[in-house]
This record gives sequence, structure tokens and C-alpha cells, in this order.
Amino acid sequence: MIKKCCSVLVFCVGSCLLAACETSPVKPWQRGDLARAEMAWEPDPMESSLRDHVYTSKEGSSGGVGTGGGGCGCY
Repeated sequence: MIKKCCSVLVFCVGSCLLAACETSPVKPWQRGDLARAEMAWEPDPMESSLRDHVYTSKEGSSGGVGTGGGGCGCY
């Protein structure tokens, strides 16, 4: 009985904690802060493109990003 009460208590506390983490929609006046270059996944698209090109060239095969194997034909 005590174990069941503890389980329910832990579940309720956990649910309350998760409910406190609820996200709210972004207000129009907050969008300017989120649109800054520092907030982007890739702040400099040209540098990211160059990095991907260098990685693929070093991989030795076309489409080296996310594929298995190398330029030598081995897996």
C-alpha cells in the first residue's frame, strides 16, 4: 500500500514538473530576438557549405555525408 502511494506521489510530482516546462507561443515582439544570426542552426551558411564540401572531398566519395563506406569501395 505504501509503495503504491509513493508511486502515485512520484507520478504527480513528475507531472507537475513537466507541466511547469510547458512552452508558450512566441509573441510578435519576441520574434526579433529569435531572428538574430546567433540563434540560427548554421549562423554562416557559406561556411557551412564550405565545411560540407571539404568533408565530402576528404571522404573520397560523392555524398560522403551520412553514407557508409569510403572512396576505396570498402564498407
